[in-house]
Amino acid sequence: MLRLDYISCVLTIASTLLVGRRMWQGWVVAGANSLIICWIGLRTTQTGFIPANLFCLAMYAQNIVQWRRPLQRSGLDVEALGPRK
Repeated sequence: MLRLDYISCVLTIASTLLVGRRMWQGWVVAGANSLIICWIGLRTTQTGFIPANLFCLAMYAQNIVQWRRPLQRSGLDVEALGPRK
């Protein structure tokens, strides 16, 4: 059986590490985690998780745009870049 709580735990740690390394992909992982938490909230009828994580999804989308925008303006290949130092 698929244990979404353990998957969410791993995604939380991974997204925190990626964002800590200033990698925009961490926000994508965090967004996937928020979707899983919404699904857990639906399945367990703990609906309080849903609005909070929908708000988080909006914030993650905004952060992805903001983090990528300076790189795109400078003409750098965003995909080829690793963590900023």
